[in-house]
Amino acid sequence: MTAHHPFRELLPLQAATLRGRAMKLTANPHRAEDLVQTTLLKAWANRESFRADSNLQAWLFTIMRNTFFSGLRKMRREVEDVDGALAAALIEEPRQEHVIALREVMTAIQLLPYAQRRPLVLMGVLGYSHLEVAEACGCKVGTVKSRVSRARSALYGSLMLDRHGTGSRPAQGTTGTLRPDNASRKVLQSEFTA
Repeated sequence: MTAHHPFRELLPLQAATLRGRAMKLTANPHRAEDLVQTTLLKAWANRESFRADSNLQAWLFTIMRNTFFSGLRKMRREVEDVDGALAAALIEEPRQEHVIALREVMTAIQLLPYAQRRPLVLMGVLGYSHLEVAEACGCKVGTVKSRVSRARSALYGSLMLDRHGTGSRPAQGTTGTLRPDNASRKVLQSEFTA
């Protein structure tokens, strides 16, 4: 049916007139050519809605005008960002890096001796005071401080070794505070407060 449609002969005859009108609208030969091409494509796609008793040129000009004004409205919403500075400001660091960093910290904590791991988790993750940790561990406050200090030093050394020495990869984007989610917090609390 499309091979015998009268638009096959009629549309190419209108192209020169459309180019003149497009130049008046856009004042840019490249944009004018794009507008003509878009108009012809839209006309071809909607060829069944064209009535044979109407004016083809007026119908094509209406399509062109509507396409042009739609493009202007669209361009008003767009921001020109040639050097990418505005797009760079919209970048959000990938969240999976933080998840990976948290897993590395939790793995390093698991490698600590239980006597150091328990006070560290009770204070650092669950927010217990020195006195509460001392009561939970059955030791003195000074011992808790010493164990937490040794645990932090061991953690720091372990994580720095992973990042700069024999470890897997440098952790990117790991600035900020790493905190476990509520489910992990409950598991830790049940494990270390018992």
